[in-house]
Amino acid sequence: MAEFAGASRSASLRRLVLVAVGAFFAVLIAAGLALWAKLGTAVFFETIRAGIAYCF
Repeated sequence: MAEFAGASRSASLRRLVLVAVGAFFAVLIAAGLALWAKLGTAVFFETIRAGIAYCF
């Protein structure tokens, strides 16, 4: 029975990590959509383009 408790704990931790990663990406998408709604498409894409250009 001890090995089942460890497996259950591992599965629970894996599920928690997956939910956290999913929530993180959901927040990123929501922030992007909010910026798009606020700034409009032209300004939004110019901001993204400037950010990418800054990286290189």
